[in-house]
Amino acid sequence: MATLVLQAAGAAIGGLFGPLGAIVGGAVGAMAGYAVDQSLFGRDIEGPRLSDLSVQRSEEGAPIPRVFGRARLAGQVIWATRFQEVRKEEGGKGGPTVTTYSYFANFAVGICEGPIARIGRVWADGALLDMARVHHRVHLGGEDQPADSLIEAKQGASGTPAYRGTAMVVFERLPVGDYGNRLPQLAFEVFRAVGGVEDAIRAVVIIPGASEFAYDPLPVYTSRGPGRRVTINRHVDGARTDWEASIDALQALCPNLQRAALAVTWFGDDLRAGSCTVTPRVEDHATVTSPTSWRVSGLGRGAARSVSRIDDRPAFGGTPSDASVIRAIGDLKARGIAVTFYPFLMMDIPADNALPHPWWDGNQPAFPWRGTITAAIAPGRPGSPDQTAAAADEIAAFVGTALPAHFSVSGGAVHYSGPDEWTYRRMVLHAAHLCKAAGGVDAFLIGSELRGLTTLRSDASTYPFVAALRQLAAEIRLILPAAKITYAADWSEYFGHQPPDGSGDVHFHLDPLWADDAIDAIGIDSYVPLSDWRDGFEHLDATVADSGRDVAYLRSNIAGGEGFDWYYASDADRMAQIRSAITDGGAGKPWVFRYKDLVGWWSNPHFDRPGGVESGTPTAWTPRSKPIWFTEIGCAAIDKGANEPNVFPDPKVGGARLPHFSNGGRDALMQERFLTAVLGYWDPAAPDFAEAANPASDVYAGRMVDPARTYVWS
Repeated sequence: MATLVLQAAGAAIGGLFGPLGAIVGGAVGAMAGYAVDQSLFGRDIEGPRLSDLSVQRSEEGAPIPRVFGRARLAGQVIWATRFQEVRKEEGGKGGPTVTTYSYFANFAVGICEGPIARIGRVWADGALLDMARVHHRVHLGGEDQPADSLIEAKQGASGTPAYRGTAMVVFERLPVGDYGNRLPQLAFEVFRAVGGVEDAIRAVVIIPGASEFAYDPLPVYTSRGPGRRVTINRHVDGARTDWEASIDALQALCPNLQRAALAVTWFGDDLRAGSCTVTPRVEDHATVTSPTSWRVSGLGRGAARSVSRIDDRPAFGGTPSDASVIRAIGDLKARGIAVTFYPFLMMDIPADNALPHPWWDGNQPAFPWRGTITAAIAPGRPGSPDQTAAAADEIAAFVGTALPAHFSVSGGAVHYSGPDEWTYRRMVLHAAHLCKAAGGVDAFLIGSELRGLTTLRSDASTYPFVAALRQLAAEIRLILPAAKITYAADWSEYFGHQPPDGSGDVHFHLDPLWADDAIDAIGIDSYVPLSDWRDGFEHLDATVADSGRDVAYLRSNIAGGEGFDWYYASDADRMAQIRSAITDGGAGKPWVFRYKDLVGWWSNPHFDRPGGVESGTPTAWTPRSKPIWFTEIGCAAIDKGANEPNVFPDPKVGGARLPHFSNGGRDALMQERFLTAVLGYWDPAAPDFAEAANPASDVYAGRMVDPARTYVWS
């Protein structure tokens, strides 16, 4: 720069003496400028270099912490090498050469006594460290812990301790430039399960069920403007994706986990079966993703329907993309988790709809429960098609005509060539072929909690949707021959249909399904009440327990209390705690009316009672012939949640309301005690297992309730 400036200045001054003076002046100016440039820029430049290569010392004789639950610990450096120096030169070719130095650290931090469950967040100098971007290995501190590969490579096999019994993190080539070329002060969030309900969990249901790429183990990106790309399925540090972080944490905290049910959602749009379509949906049409795009059942994003919106935001996540579901199934299987596939129907009916309500006058409620899908006019109302051929027609429209032959698997994708319909059969058969594309699954559900459909009749005793489920089960058996198959009935549905129409009818309406050779188990989403707790001590249950969270009290109501010994005939009776005994008059079979009496229902032959008169011929059910799976159990972490475990405050799960007598306050202990009571009651491995309540079968090789198939909801 000085060369150019002084050359121009010299030429201007020399020009006063004519053209020759300008030439001489420019030359003299250029020479002077070159000298200035060389003095300023011509020297090679060398950046700062670390002279002291010592590392942070660990304290001699420091105690090793012991963690219970969750804690934040700093740990001690227990091994390190000298910093690795990387020298980089830039420039040259007649110009200056700039040399810079970068430093990388190899070291191990001993954290606490092992074994631990996992490491959560990590802080470096007080700021969160994204461990997904750092080459590291976590050793949980087991007594069989192997030596770390880096330490062994540096010191040799004979000179490498394994630090057994000590949880540690080994960092390999950690860049330390951002920390002043020193080891940062590290802190670790440590989790160690202390036993209890986590140890008892053998199976879970994975949600959200509706989210386009939440299940994808691989990162999916979208643009947020010029030069700005974000990962849409990563919202936590320490893992590449939300899926990876979640399943890592699940396995760490539930060491006996064996199975997971993967809920994958399509959406219904009407409670009237004959008008309801069942479709995959997207969150919006404008999103562009890479390296994978959304595609489900042959639909691309632009051709799919979008979910409804609340305050200009999607009311739900979209249907998980087919490719992400296949990858999720593969990842679960690679982790040693057996997969149960759960085709999940959610109702996307917004609040401003004008759809007639089948159950009462008015419009349909926002985001209702799928269990209320029924005929155009529900049973019991004037003009209902229940018990007529018109009901079968509505069921047929909902179920559809898609066949297994309309589906094929190639190129890792499912293809459809059948009629242009969006129906229940298309959803379920597509799901089965998706499992086939993933190499198969351990179990498959053909549906769940469709109580309003399974109880709809085409004559006095014919249930067309039950027949449709049987047909689906037989077809899924051919598509997935190694998978176990069932239907997840609601707890109020599995045991029979007793219409409140004064007829006295009692029908074991699902028995043709439960007895079908294609069905391997009786699936029950079991959200039965385990308490009747009120505030204060002036209520009946306060005389038998000190708290609504008492495990013994909750266990006593698994086969007792409401739904077993007594019921409330009205809301007024509930308020006043006027309890009516559950009896069966002269027939002497009260288990017929007890939804909690699993032993009675499972162990006895079933006889329908048309008009209240018991048939002389039993149904197809063979007592003790198949296990019971709790395809869902759970309790909201809310005050008095055990009073009514089947309700939630979320308005998008069938209506927002609180359990009976709940104040709405969060109560995580209520949830933990509920699960402890239920899981321990049915599991022979539990120390207080209720042997008499879970008899062994003399027909199939197993107990009534399969504890390995009790799926905790999320």
